[in-house]
Amino acid sequence: MQGQMGQRAEMPPAVSVRLEVLAKRADFLRAAQARRQGTGGFLLQARQRREVEADAAVIRIGYTCSKKLGNAVARNRAKRRLREIARAVLPAHGRPGWDYVLVGRPNATATREFALLLADLEKALALIHPKAP
Repeated sequence: MQGQMGQRAEMPPAVSVRLEVLAKRADFLRAAQARRQGTGGFLLQARQRREVEADAAVIRIGYTCSKKLGNAVARNRAKRRLREIARAVLPAHGRPGWDYVLVGRPNATATREFALLLADLEKALALIHPKAP
């Protein structure tokens, strides 16, 4: 597949994990009471769902950006960036059956380098889900 200016574009790997967006306030509150991992660009909240709650093969993700981040334009930019890093990282590093909430940070989420945000999410997920010995 040819990309812009004749460069070869790489296709992302096919992943069988589905991402769904959290919509209910109760889901956000449950995630807020579970595991947390702060990074330079955002706060990650994560919790494992009970088997009776929902489909175990789905990763659910939510985004929160309060008015502390700035006006609507700044908040929407921060949420767009959080959505994109979640799309890029969670299928490979997230765990099915878990809920994740990315909380934007003032003066960080909208302005931090995108590569650093990606690295932040990978590191936070590694700390939330330590490897089994």
